[in-house]
Amino acid sequence: MWVDKLIREYEETKKELEKYRESLNKEDLYENIERGIVGGMVRDMNYALQWMKTGRRPGNRRGIEKMNVYHRTALLDPALFPSLDIEPEERTLTDEEKRRIVDILWTLSTRERQCYLLHMCYGMSYTEIAKELKISRGTVQRYVERAREKVKKSA
Repeated sequence: MWVDKLIREYEETKKELEKYRESLNKEDLYENIERGIVGGMVRDMNYALQWMKTGRRPGNRRGIEKMNVYHRTALLDPALFPSLDIEPEERTLTDEEKRRIVDILWTLSTRERQCYLLHMCYGMSYTEIAKELKISRGTVQRYVERAREKVKKSA
């Protein structure tokens, strides 16, 4: 996997930096300043390595990021697999399918339809929809949930 290769490269570079830092004379003022700079570089490399190995920001102990992010998202990011042609084939809806969708959408109230379409078609979050329609986030969530139930029953 590309991450493993990157981790190996970082570890090799970190070892080279540590060797260089140890070779500097502690008594010489300029080399002592350089030791500090190289030490900062080594700390940054350690931080980046820990982030790459765990898939989360070092020191962060909360939430879903406890799982290894590279194993979780490997199939979700098509940029990770540029050689695979996994784009779905574009399909045109028939007139009957379009009519069916319109009929289902007309069973929803105006607010349910607004919230449902903004969330499902435009990918807006509940908070974004709430700001747009000047209603609370919880209200948007209830409208979307009701709309989903109605769509599910109609389908």
